[in-house]
Amino acid sequence: MWLRFYRRKGGYLLRFPNLADFAVSADGLEVTAYPTSAISAHTIEHLYLNQVFPLALSQQFKLMVHASAVEIEDFAVAFAGASGLGKSTLAASFATSGYRFLSDDGLQLERHERGYLVEPAHPSIRLWDDSFEALIPETTKTSPPVDYTLKSQFLAGDEVAYCFVTRPLIAVYFLGEGAAESVSIETVSGRDAMVELARHSLLLDIEDRNLLMHQFDQFKELTKSPMFFRLDYPRQYDMLPLVRDSVTRHSKALLQP
Repeated sequence: MWLRFYRRKGGYLLRFPNLADFAVSADGLEVTAYPTSAISAHTIEHLYLNQVFPLALSQQFKLMVHASAVEIEDFAVAFAGASGLGKSTLAASFATSGYRFLSDDGLQLERHERGYLVEPAHPSIRLWDDSFEALIPETTKTSPPVDYTLKSQFLAGDEVAYCFVTRPLIAVYFLGEGAAESVSIETVSGRDAMVELARHSLLLDIEDRNLLMHQFDQFKELTKSPMFFRLDYPRQYDMLPLVRDSVTRHSKALLQP
């Protein structure tokens, strides 16, 4: 068991067994950590930033999606999908190739008059060792190890470029399972995009009707724009330059009048 959710007076309790409890207020504006005695302060910070904070934001009616995002031509493109499909690897591939990343895992979207903005997340990327060895320069700064994952956390800097300002969202690519023989980009209908967004949304209380209705309305508005696509490609590191080129050319074409 990785995480247990409890309702409590005035809010919620998020329990990471053998690591820490986090008390979250009902409005998501206050979080208190109760770590076990053997857990490092860095592990608590890591849990908060990567696990608890996005869920707390959802209680503030923020639109949170399990996705990474990078900057292309002053716009943002996002990669959404289940854990293990390569969201962080794609973000790292772009960030070490002249493009800046905005998010590694938890994507926050804010409505504005012409669509949605992607908010920059924590300036770090978490990777397994094979992705690190294939993509990240040895001189890249890392955070201290944490107590619950073997992933390494790489800090933004000269080697891993980070975008620290909001960018308008122009495309969301839902990642396939890696069954394609080459890079494949296909349009996703608004109806199917609604289903995918619901699958990959981040919500603390999945039974809160007000939150669910608010999220549904935001997804409905978001999917009015033809910005949703299915991206699939063989999961081989030597394919990543082709993936970057395909996504870059495809997203730039969306900007044409």
